[in-house]
Amino acid sequence: MSTSHDAPDPTSLRPLIEAAFADRSKLHDTAHRVAVLDAIAALDEGRLRVANPPGEGGEWTVNAWVKQAVLLYFAVRGMERIEVGPFEFHDKIPLKHGLDEAGVRVVPPGVARYGAHLEKGVVLMPGYVNIGAWVGAGTMVDTWATVGSCAQIGRDVHLSGGVGIGGVLEPPGARPVIVEDGCFVGSRAIVVEGVHVEREAVIGANVVLTASTPIVDVTGEKPVETRGRIPARSVVIPGTRPKKFPAGEYGVPCALIIGKRTESTDKKTSLNAALRDFGVAV
Repeated sequence: MSTSHDAPDPTSLRPLIEAAFADRSKLHDTAHRVAVLDAIAALDEGRLRVANPPGEGGEWTVNAWVKQAVLLYFAVRGMERIEVGPFEFHDKIPLKHGLDEAGVRVVPPGVARYGAHLEKGVVLMPGYVNIGAWVGAGTMVDTWATVGSCAQIGRDVHLSGGVGIGGVLEPPGARPVIVEDGCFVGSRAIVVEGVHVEREAVIGANVVLTASTPIVDVTGEKPVETRGRIPARSVVIPGTRPKKFPAGEYGVPCALIIGKRTESTDKKTSLNAALRDFGVAV
Protein backbone atom coordinates (compact mmCIF):
# COMPACT_ATOMS: atom_id res chain seq x y z
CA MET A 1 0.00 0.00 0.00
CA SER A 2 1.47 3.32 -1.04
CA THR A 3 1.47 6.42 1.14
CA SER A 4 0.50 9.66 -0.55
CA HIS A 5 2.14 12.38 1.54
CA ASP A 6 4.70 12.94 -1.22
CA ALA A 7 2.70 11.35 -4.05
CA PRO A 8 2.83 13.04 -7.47
CA ASP A 9 -0.11 14.66 -9.21
CA PRO A 10 -2.23 11.59 -9.98
CA THR A 11 -2.71 12.49 -13.64
CA SER A 12 1.06 12.39 -14.18
CA LEU A 13 0.90 8.63 -13.59
CA ARG A 14 -1.12 8.02 -16.72
CA PRO A 15 1.73 7.38 -19.24
CA LEU A 16 3.41 4.84 -16.96
CA ILE A 17 0.17 2.99 -16.30
CA GLU A 18 -0.92 2.92 -19.93
CA ALA A 19 2.52 1.61 -20.94
CA ALA A 20 2.39 -1.14 -18.29
CA PHE A 21 -1.13 -2.12 -19.32
CA ALA A 22 0.05 -2.51 -22.92
CA ASP A 23 3.11 -4.50 -21.83
CA ARG A 24 2.81 -6.28 -18.47
CA SER A 25 6.55 -6.99 -18.43
CA LYS A 26 7.03 -3.31 -17.52
CA LEU A 27 5.63 -4.13 -14.08
CA HIS A 28 9.08 -5.52 -13.27
CA ASP A 29 10.29 -1.91 -13.43
CA THR A 30 10.02 -0.02 -10.14
CA ALA A 31 8.69 3.19 -11.69
CA HIS A 32 5.73 1.42 -13.29
CA ARG A 33 4.91 -0.58 -10.16
CA VAL A 34 5.03 2.54 -7.98
CA ALA A 35 2.80 4.36 -10.46
CA VAL A 36 0.16 1.66 -10.00
CA LEU A 37 0.42 1.84 -6.21
CA ASP A 38 0.24 5.63 -6.23
CA ALA A 39 -2.82 5.58 -8.47
CA ILE A 40 -4.69 3.25 -6.12
CA ALA A 41 -3.64 5.39 -3.13
CA ALA A 42 -5.07 8.42 -4.94
CA LEU A 43 -8.32 6.53 -5.60
CA ASP A 44 -8.52 5.55 -1.94
CA GLU A 45 -8.12 9.17 -0.83
CA GLY A 46 -10.49 10.60 -3.44
CA ARG A 47 -7.82 12.55 -5.31
CA LEU A 48 -8.52 10.46 -8.40
CA ARG A 49 -11.75 9.02 -9.78
CA VAL A 50 -12.62 6.38 -12.33
CA ALA A 51 -15.13 8.81 -13.84
CA ASN A 52 -15.35 12.58 -13.46
CA PRO A 53 -18.68 14.40 -13.08
CA PRO A 54 -19.61 16.73 -15.92
CA GLY A 55 -19.35 20.46 -16.02
CA GLU A 56 -22.46 22.50 -16.72
CA GLY A 57 -24.54 20.61 -19.27
CA GLY A 58 -21.76 18.12 -20.03
CA GLU A 59 -21.31 14.36 -19.82
CA TRP A 60 -19.42 12.18 -17.39
CA THR A 61 -15.85 11.41 -18.46
CA VAL A 62 -14.50 7.89 -17.99
CA ASN A 63 -10.80 7.66 -17.13
CA ALA A 64 -9.91 4.35 -18.76
CA TRP A 65 -6.32 4.54 -17.55
CA VAL A 66 -7.53 4.60 -13.92
CA LYS A 67 -9.41 1.35 -14.47
CA GLN A 68 -6.24 -0.01 -16.05
CA ALA A 69 -4.45 0.86 -12.81
CA VAL A 70 -7.03 -1.13 -10.83
CA LEU A 71 -6.53 -4.15 -13.07
CA LEU A 72 -2.74 -3.83 -12.77
CA TYR A 73 -3.04 -3.59 -8.99
CA PHE A 74 -4.28 -7.17 -8.91
CA ALA A 75 -1.15 -8.15 -10.84
CA VAL A 76 1.33 -6.44 -8.52
CA ARG A 77 -0.29 -7.54 -5.28
CA GLY A 78 0.28 -10.95 -3.73
CA MET A 79 -2.18 -12.99 -1.70
CA GLU A 80 -1.99 -12.37 2.04
CA ARG A 81 -3.87 -13.29 5.19
CA ILE A 82 -5.87 -10.46 6.72
CA GLU A 83 -7.08 -10.84 10.30
CA VAL A 84 -9.80 -8.62 11.77
CA GLY A 85 -10.64 -9.74 15.29
CA PRO A 86 -11.97 -13.29 14.98
CA PHE A 87 -12.41 -12.94 11.21
CA GLU A 88 -9.82 -14.12 8.72
CA PHE A 89 -9.63 -13.19 5.03
CA HIS A 90 -7.27 -14.30 2.28
CA ASP A 91 -7.02 -11.78 -0.52
CA LYS A 92 -4.83 -9.50 -2.62
CA ILE A 93 -6.41 -6.21 -1.59
CA PRO A 94 -6.33 -4.79 1.96
CA LEU A 95 -9.33 -3.39 3.75
CA LYS A 96 -9.84 0.36 3.92
CA HIS A 97 -8.31 2.09 6.96
CA GLY A 98 -8.62 5.48 8.67
CA LEU A 99 -12.42 5.46 8.75
CA ASP A 100 -12.63 7.39 12.02
CA GLU A 101 -10.40 10.17 10.71
CA ALA A 102 -12.44 10.29 7.49
CA GLY A 103 -15.70 10.66 9.43
CA VAL A 104 -17.14 7.48 7.95
CA ARG A 105 -19.36 5.06 9.90
CA VAL A 106 -18.98 1.36 9.10
CA VAL A 107 -21.22 -1.07 11.00
CA PRO A 108 -19.80 -4.61 11.45
CA PRO A 109 -19.47 -6.63 9.28
CA GLY A 110 -19.60 -3.93 6.59
CA VAL A 111 -16.56 -3.98 4.31
CA ALA A 112 -14.92 -1.30 2.20
CA ARG A 113 -11.90 -2.35 0.18
CA TYR A 114 -8.74 -0.27 -0.10
CA GLY A 115 -8.94 1.80 -3.29
CA ALA A 116 -12.57 2.78 -2.70
CA HIS A 117 -13.29 6.31 -1.52
CA LEU A 118 -15.99 7.13 1.04
CA GLU A 119 -16.61 10.81 1.72
CA LYS A 120 -17.31 12.20 5.18
CA GLY A 121 -20.71 11.24 6.53
CA VAL A 122 -21.10 8.01 4.57
CA VAL A 123 -22.83 5.24 6.53
CA LEU A 124 -21.96 1.70 5.49
CA MET A 125 -24.20 -0.86 7.14
CA PRO A 126 -23.26 -4.56 6.78
CA GLY A 127 -22.78 -4.08 3.05
CA TYR A 128 -19.83 -3.94 0.67
CA VAL A 129 -17.94 -1.29 -1.32
CA ASN A 130 -15.42 -2.55 -3.87
CA ILE A 131 -12.14 -1.08 -5.14
CA GLY A 132 -12.41 1.92 -7.45
CA ALA A 133 -15.85 2.93 -6.20
CA TRP A 134 -16.61 6.48 -5.06
CA VAL A 135 -19.37 7.13 -2.51
CA GLY A 136 -20.43 10.70 -1.79
CA ALA A 137 -21.02 12.49 1.53
CA GLY A 138 -24.18 11.68 3.43
CA THR A 139 -24.92 8.51 1.50
CA MET A 140 -26.36 5.43 3.18
CA VAL A 141 -25.29 1.99 1.94
CA ASP A 142 -27.87 -0.11 3.74
CA THR A 143 -27.69 -3.73 4.93
CA TRP A 144 -26.46 -6.21 2.30
CA ALA A 145 -26.30 -3.51 -0.35
CA THR A 146 -23.25 -3.81 -2.59
CA VAL A 147 -21.38 -1.11 -4.49
CA GLY A 148 -19.42 -2.79 -7.26
CA SER A 149 -15.97 -1.96 -8.54
CA CYS A 150 -15.62 1.55 -9.95
CA ALA A 151 -19.28 2.48 -9.37
CA GLN A 152 -19.87 6.20 -8.81
CA ILE A 153 -22.45 6.93 -6.11
CA GLY A 154 -23.34 10.56 -5.47
CA ARG A 155 -24.03 12.52 -2.30
CA ASP A 156 -27.11 12.06 -0.11
CA VAL A 157 -28.04 8.83 -1.89
CA HIS A 158 -29.94 6.03 -0.15
CA LEU A 159 -29.13 2.50 -1.32
CA SER A 160 -31.75 0.42 0.47
CA GLY A 161 -31.31 -3.09 1.84
CA GLY A 162 -30.07 -5.62 -0.67
CA VAL A 163 -29.50 -3.16 -3.52
CA GLY A 164 -27.02 -4.46 -6.08
CA ILE A 165 -24.88 -1.82 -7.79
CA GLY A 166 -22.81 -3.64 -10.39
CA GLY A 167 -19.10 -3.31 -11.00
CA VAL A 168 -17.68 -2.45 -14.42
CA LEU A 169 -13.93 -3.03 -14.70
CA GLU A 170 -13.58 -4.33 -18.23
CA PRO A 171 -13.23 -3.11 -20.85
CA PRO A 172 -11.45 -0.16 -19.21
CA GLY A 173 -13.18 2.38 -21.42
CA ALA A 174 -16.67 1.21 -20.45
CA ARG A 175 -18.77 3.56 -18.34
CA PRO A 176 -19.22 2.45 -14.72
CA VAL A 177 -22.58 2.45 -13.01
CA ILE A 178 -23.41 6.02 -12.03
CA VAL A 179 -26.02 7.01 -9.43
CA GLU A 180 -26.08 10.77 -9.04
CA ASP A 181 -26.76 12.98 -6.01
CA GLY A 182 -29.99 12.66 -4.06
CA CYS A 183 -31.23 9.38 -5.55
CA PHE A 184 -33.30 6.83 -3.62
CA VAL A 185 -32.84 3.20 -4.70
CA GLY A 186 -35.41 0.79 -3.28
CA SER A 187 -34.80 -2.57 -1.67
CA ARG A 188 -33.44 -5.37 -3.90
CA ALA A 189 -33.17 -3.11 -6.93
CA ILE A 190 -30.33 -3.92 -9.32
CA VAL A 191 -28.37 -1.38 -11.36
CA VAL A 192 -25.63 -2.88 -13.54
CA GLU A 193 -23.76 -2.70 -16.87
CA GLY A 194 -23.00 1.01 -16.81
CA VAL A 195 -26.56 2.25 -16.34
CA HIS A 196 -26.69 5.95 -15.44
CA VAL A 197 -29.26 7.10 -12.89
CA GLU A 198 -29.46 10.88 -12.93
CA ARG A 199 -29.87 13.12 -9.88
CA GLU A 200 -32.74 12.73 -7.43
CA ALA A 201 -34.38 9.81 -9.22
CA VAL A 202 -36.44 7.31 -7.21
CA ILE A 203 -35.95 3.66 -8.18
CA GLY A 204 -38.65 1.35 -6.80
CA ALA A 205 -38.03 -1.92 -5.03
CA ASN A 206 -37.07 -4.84 -7.29
CA VAL A 207 -36.45 -2.68 -10.37
CA VAL A 208 -33.78 -4.26 -12.57
CA LEU A 209 -31.77 -1.90 -14.76
CA THR A 210 -29.29 -3.43 -17.20
CA ALA A 211 -27.86 -2.02 -20.42
CA SER A 212 -30.59 -3.86 -22.35
CA THR A 213 -33.54 -3.25 -20.02
CA PRO A 214 -36.27 -1.27 -21.81
CA ILE A 215 -36.97 1.92 -19.85
CA VAL A 216 -40.47 3.04 -20.81
CA ASP A 217 -41.79 6.50 -19.97
CA VAL A 218 -45.55 6.03 -19.61
CA THR A 219 -46.38 9.55 -18.44
CA GLY A 220 -47.53 10.78 -21.87
CA GLU A 221 -50.16 9.64 -24.35
CA LYS A 222 -47.70 7.27 -25.98
CA PRO A 223 -44.87 5.25 -24.40
CA VAL A 224 -41.33 6.49 -24.99
CA GLU A 225 -38.64 3.81 -24.78
CA THR A 226 -34.95 4.28 -23.98
CA ARG A 227 -32.14 2.21 -22.48
CA GLY A 228 -29.23 2.78 -20.13
CA ARG A 229 -30.27 6.07 -18.51
CA ILE A 230 -32.87 7.20 -15.99
CA PRO A 231 -33.65 10.93 -16.35
CA ALA A 232 -33.30 13.23 -13.36
CA ARG A 233 -36.07 13.13 -10.73
CA SER A 234 -37.86 10.24 -12.42
CA VAL A 235 -39.92 7.80 -10.37
CA VAL A 236 -39.39 4.27 -11.65
CA ILE A 237 -41.18 1.01 -10.87
CA PRO A 238 -40.77 -2.52 -12.20
CA GLY A 239 -43.03 -3.57 -15.06
CA THR A 240 -43.55 -6.20 -17.73
CA ARG A 241 -44.66 -6.12 -21.32
CA PRO A 242 -45.78 -8.90 -23.64
CA LYS A 243 -43.37 -10.58 -26.01
CA LYS A 244 -44.08 -13.42 -28.41
CA PHE A 245 -41.91 -16.53 -28.37
CA PRO A 246 -42.26 -19.78 -30.33
CA ALA A 247 -43.89 -21.32 -27.25
CA GLY A 248 -46.33 -18.46 -26.76
CA GLU A 249 -46.62 -14.93 -25.42
CA TYR A 250 -45.03 -14.02 -22.09
CA GLY A 251 -44.35 -10.95 -20.02
CA VAL A 252 -40.72 -9.78 -20.05
CA PRO A 253 -39.25 -7.28 -17.58
CA CYS A 254 -39.02 -3.56 -18.20
CA ALA A 255 -38.75 -0.42 -16.06
CA LEU A 256 -41.61 2.08 -16.08
CA ILE A 257 -41.12 5.82 -15.56
CA ILE A 258 -44.43 6.84 -14.00
CA GLY A 259 -43.71 10.47 -13.15
CA LYS A 260 -41.38 12.99 -11.59
CA ARG A 261 -40.46 13.36 -7.94
CA THR A 262 -42.38 16.09 -6.16
CA GLU A 263 -41.00 18.76 -3.84
CA SER A 264 -42.64 17.06 -0.86
CA THR A 265 -40.42 14.01 -1.36
CA ASP A 266 -37.14 15.82 -1.90
CA LYS A 267 -35.45 15.31 1.46
CA LYS A 268 -34.83 11.93 3.13
CA THR A 269 -38.16 10.59 2.01
CA SER A 270 -39.29 7.00 2.10
CA LEU A 271 -39.92 5.10 -1.10
CA ASN A 272 -43.59 4.71 -0.13
CA ALA A 273 -43.96 8.48 0.18
CA ALA A 274 -42.50 9.02 -3.29
CA LEU A 275 -44.80 6.43 -4.86
CA ARG A 276 -47.93 7.57 -2.99
CA ASP A 277 -48.14 10.60 -5.28
CA PHE A 278 -48.83 8.22 -8.16
CA GLY A 279 -51.13 5.81 -6.37
CA VAL A 280 -48.60 2.99 -6.72
CA ALA A 281 -47.35 0.51 -4.14
CA VAL A 282 -44.42 -1.84 -4.81
